[in-house]
Amino acid sequence: MSFSQGLSGLNAASQALDVVGNNIANSQTVGFKSGSIAFADVFAGSQIGMGVTVAGVNQSFSDGVLGQGASALDMGISGNGFFRLTDDAGRTFYSRNGQFQSDENGFIINNQGMYLNGYQATGTPPTIEAGAPVGPIQIPTGQMPASASTSGTMKGNLNSEDEAIDTDEYPFDPANSKSYNSVTQVDAYDSLGNKHTINVYFVKTDDNKWTAYSSDTTSPVLGEDDKPVYGATALEFDEKGQLITNPAQLNVQSAAYNGAEALNFALDMDGMTQQATDTAMNSPSTNGYAPGLMNGYSVSDNGQIIASYSNGQKQLLGQVVLANFTNPGGLSSTGNNCWSETPQSGQPTIGTSGTGNLGTLYGGKLEASNVDLGEEMVNMIVYQRNYQSNAQTIKTQSEILQTLVNLR
Repeated sequence: MSFSQGLSGLNAASQALDVVGNNIANSQTVGFKSGSIAFADVFAGSQIGMGVTVAGVNQSFSDGVLGQGASALDMGISGNGFFRLTDDAGRTFYSRNGQFQSDENGFIINNQGMYLNGYQATGTPPTIEAGAPVGPIQIPTGQMPASASTSGTMKGNLNSEDEAIDTDEYPFDPANSKSYNSVTQVDAYDSLGNKHTINVYFVKTDDNKWTAYSSDTTSPVLGEDDKPVYGATALEFDEKGQLITNPAQLNVQSAAYNGAEALNFALDMDGMTQQATDTAMNSPSTNGYAPGLMNGYSVSDNGQIIASYSNGQKQLLGQVVLANFTNPGGLSSTGNNCWSETPQSGQPTIGTSGTGNLGTLYGGKLEASNVDLGEEMVNMIVYQRNYQSNAQTIKTQSEILQTLVNLR
């Protein structure tokens, strides 16, 4: 009986050393989760056991250290969750290895060519709609189309010490500087991305009263006798210099230009003040932009993939999803840093970073292996001694048997 006991001990110790060797070999594998062997004793209806068997190899899903990644698409997970991947056959896998890149078609893939899953942004501007399907994320390679200006803001101060202009003597005329007190500019873009320079003129007509005029100098609107048509709005302030006109909106118009649609939007002037200091505007702006080429992209800490363009704009491309299981230890290892779902793991819960019981995804980071080399070296010594001890029981039993054979 001692032979079978010792042999079972040799087999168990050998498998334990295999687990340790695998852990050490993968100590530098991104997202690797270390394994630990579980033993069980064997009985067969007697008080003396029949030896030992390997009950299973358990994996530790504790976090590895997050380090700096080398690619714009590198990602790391802290806490619960896995990346969801699909292969060309449509099979689904789960991984903690966040080393990703894009293929020739713009799909985000891992080193084995599996597709990273998430929500694809759609529409103009691109957004992620509620109930969007989970699937491979594709990074578009085309240029960002232009967007026409549909609104704008202009806030600042008008100098209360400016002299009022006699509009009968000096009717408003951009060509005559005596007909206005100050002028400022704001840029706008039409439907094809043509840039328009909008001049805004301020005319003080009386104490605490002003009139603002707009003129598209790039493509002015012409009226009768080809005379320019200007947008205009009155602005009135109280004795403390606060704007009391509500709403204070200046209409901006242009003529059709280079085949694009004409501009027609309101410039919001709420928040303007009138104080005894120089006239100055605080970065007037509109919401339009010219077309742009992609400069690059990055992954934010909520898993959103954001592209930046040559026109200074940023755009949402998609959002990575994470998956979690009731019993991650029940997942089946498939190699290549991947696991697959089993009845023991339960069905996955899909969501975005930081929601529910899912951990946090960090862009530009990679999760290192959670193997503790010091612990593995100690385990190797223990299992080696275990192996030697079991071998010694076989040797001792052999010597006893040889003694019995010699009794004749």
